[in-house]
Amino acid sequence: MIRILVPYDFSESAQNALDFAIGLTKNYPKMEILVLHIIETPLSTGIGAMGGGLDPIPDFESQVFFVELMESRKAQFEKLKKDYASEPFELVTKIEIGNIYRGISENIHKSQIDLVVMGSRGSSGLDEILIGSNTEKVVRTATCPVITIKEKIDVSQLKKVVFASDFKESDQEVAGRFKKMQSMFDAEFYFVYINTPGNFETSRESMNRIRKFVQTHKFEHVKAEIYNSISEEEGILQFAEDIQADMIAITTHGRSGFLHLITGSIAEDVVNHSKRPVWTFKSK
Repeated sequence: MIRILVPYDFSESAQNALDFAIGLTKNYPKMEILVLHIIETPLSTGIGAMGGGLDPIPDFESQVFFVELMESRKAQFEKLKKDYASEPFELVTKIEIGNIYRGISENIHKSQIDLVVMGSRGSSGLDEILIGSNTEKVVRTATCPVITIKEKIDVSQLKKVVFASDFKESDQEVAGRFKKMQSMFDAEFYFVYINTPGNFETSRESMNRIRKFVQTHKFEHVKAEIYNSISEEEGILQFAEDIQADMIAITTHGRSGFLHLITGSIAEDVVNHSKRPVWTFKSK
């Protein structure tokens, strides 16, 4: 059984993520979807809405507030479960109090999650800072693939997926997982290498490496592409726009090289600035 985790805050973007996850069950009806709502306390965030310190909340008022909020969320989840009660997939709801990022990470491990589908709102300014505090951390550290959703999208209409990589040794590690996830979508995959001035190589060299990657792992229904751009992030976004892709897939890791997160933050930038869903894999 495939287990999907959907962090859920009852916002429109969270519902878009849940709808996307449910759309995946058309090909895998025996999926389990864990809908996780985490109520953050002042102590778990450490910052106010505008980035300043939080005024202390009296203990009694705090307790009443969280009890009422918990009861409200439970009622909303009961309605949500009733809405999908007749569906073949299993919908599990869970409410926790604490830090959002920590709660997501712990549930990935405890529930043996295969995929996280997260809603995301921002692309600049304060929204981008907020993404950096939660979504970016999950994208960077999750031990399973993460799909970040910006806008509502019908999974059945997803026909073109861009997989951007350097197709070197680090991405061999996620090829098997990527191939398994590929089967969830009835889509054509574009395997693209972004050729930049800082990492320039001949088209022949790049194309041979992509073809070897495809042949080694027996990928089907894929097209190999090379795209020239000033930077990897810009090239990924531009190529996706040029072919009118429906989703972008990239690998993330902390080592040097293409699409490294810790030193280059390319994957976070793509997640922040892409209007398309972004599917990220962590390479060990």
